[in-house]
Amino acid sequence: MPRLRVLSGAEVISILARFQFEVHSQKGSHVKLRRVGLSGNETLTVPNHRELDKGTCQAIYRQAIKYIPESELFVYFFSE
Repeated sequence: MPRLRVLSGAEVISILARFQFEVHSQKGSHVKLRRVGLSGNETLTVPNHRELDKGTCQAIYRQAIKYIPESELFVYFFSE
């Protein structure tokens, strides 16, 4: 059964950058990432913390698969 990895905010930002998301703005420790997709602007918010809670990682993953195919994103967020 795959397990959710413990990731930092910087690691998640780096993962999403591979899918053409760019830093749009930052307020406090929260970074807004944005890319222009087929349906217009696609935005994700990531807290830039040393270690993200598992629930936070899961929520970011669920939001990201709206824009990125799950088969491509799965390998970055889960370990076998």
